[in-house]
Amino acid sequence: MPIYEYHCPQCGTKFEKLIRSSFSAADVRCPTCGYEDVKRTVSMFGMASSSSGGGGSSCAPSGGG
Repeated sequence: MPIYEYHCPQCGTKFEKLIRSSFSAADVRCPTCGYEDVKRTVSMFGMASSSSGGGGSSCAPSGGG
């Protein structure tokens, strides 16, 4: 069951929602104002895990003594 991140254009609230297979993503409402036309956003976690590791910096020490 994936967790999606949403943004409400009505009040600016950002929130997460666990989407179950029996629950339609179209039924998601803003928990603050109840607005129905919320927008799913790109998850920062999803962006980090989908990188292809091409030549960027690493968290590991460089070891060049």
